[in-house]
Amino acid sequence: MKSNTQKFAYSFILILSFLILSFLAWFIYIKPAASTELYWVSSLPALNALLNTLSSIFLVAGFIFIKKKNVKAHVLSMSFATATSGLFLVSYLTYHHFQGDTKFIAEGPIRYIYFSILISHILLSIVQVPLIFITLWNAFTKRYEKHKFWARWTFPIWLYVSVTGVIIFLFLKYLNN
Repeated sequence: MKSNTQKFAYSFILILSFLILSFLAWFIYIKPAASTELYWVSSLPALNALLNTLSSIFLVAGFIFIKKKNVKAHVLSMSFATATSGLFLVSYLTYHHFQGDTKFIAEGPIRYIYFSILISHILLSIVQVPLIFITLWNAFTKRYEKHKFWARWTFPIWLYVSVTGVIIFLFLKYLNN
C-alpha cells in the first residue's frame, strides 16, 4: 500500500506535469512568436539536436552502468541526461518564442513518415514528463524498487523522444522542401 507521502508526491507530480504541459501547449501552439528577430536564434535547432543526442548518449550510458551495477556512474549519467534534457527544453522554448512553429512543407510519402514520427514524438513527450519526475523522485527518496519499476517505462520513452527529436531536426533541415 502506498504511504501518504508517496500518494501526495505522485499527486503533486501529476498536477505539476499537467501545469507544465498546459504551459508548453500554450507557449508553442497558441502564443504568437516574438516580433524581435535575433541572428543567433536560427542556430538553436542544431543546438537542440545536439542536446537531444547528448541526452540519448547519457541515457544509454546510464542504462549500461546500472546493468553493470555501477551505481555511481549510473547516477552521474542520469544526472547529465536530465540536465541536457532540461537545457534542451530551455533552448526549444527560446526558439519557439522567437520563431513560432516550424512547418513541414515536403510532399509525398516523406510527409506521412515525418508526421508519424512527429505525432508519436509529441504524444510520448507528454507521457514522459510525469514519468521522469516520478522516476527521479523515487531515486531521490531512495525508493529503489519503485525507481526501478518506473525506470522500465521511463527509459525507453525518454530515449525514443530524445532520438526522434534528432530525427525531426534532420527531416526539417534536409527534407523540408
